[in-house]
Amino acid sequence: MALEQRGFATTGPLLTADECTALADSYDHEALFRSRVVMGRHGFGRGEYQYFDYPLPEVIATLRESLYPPLVHVANHWNEVMGLTTRFPKDLSSMLARCHEAGQIRPAPLILKYEAGDYNCLHQDLYGEHVFPLQVAFLLSRPGEDFEGGEFVLVEQRPRMQSRPHVVPLVQGEGVIFAVHHRPVQGTRGSYRVNLRHGVSELTSGQRFTIGVIFHDAT
Repeated sequence: MALEQRGFATTGPLLTADECTALADSYDHEALFRSRVVMGRHGFGRGEYQYFDYPLPEVIATLRESLYPPLVHVANHWNEVMGLTTRFPKDLSSMLARCHEAGQIRPAPLILKYEAGDYNCLHQDLYGEHVFPLQVAFLLSRPGEDFEGGEFVLVEQRPRMQSRPHVVPLVQGEGVIFAVHHRPVQGTRGSYRVNLRHGVSELTSGQRFTIGVIFHDAT
């Protein structure tokens, strides 16, 4: 399984072109969002993103609820292999209840908007004490038609080795599942832990929208 072997995997197209267009068009509907971040003001890169507020748009809520159950098995296996004691509940509502009890009550799913010259620095979406170790980013725009450049990038920071980059090509409506923070890797002397960060390379033209489906809520 690619997710186990490489720390990321693509879903194939799960969103229709109409769903992608509707989500991208929603960016200008302020009532849907709880906050807006301009990346350049914080040294995050260039571009901007907005966090959805509850209630989430139906398509995002459905993705969040349907993707969580198969991913929780991977998450618990990874923690077991890495010797971590945390285990995640089998359903999303229980995971969110755990977050809310710890004061993580703000929804973390977001939409990102990039234009020519924009990029996203390598980072991790942690947001609090309780972090579900996998997330999914969906491309809403059409590469080669709506934009050029803007590749999704993952970098593995391996102990006592140089970092390893991955560039993940996506089509419209397709998602990439990836590790939020770290994952186990099988070595010759057993498993070891690698740290992962993700970002987006510079857009050379056009406009690119992405949805980030994050399964834990934020402080």
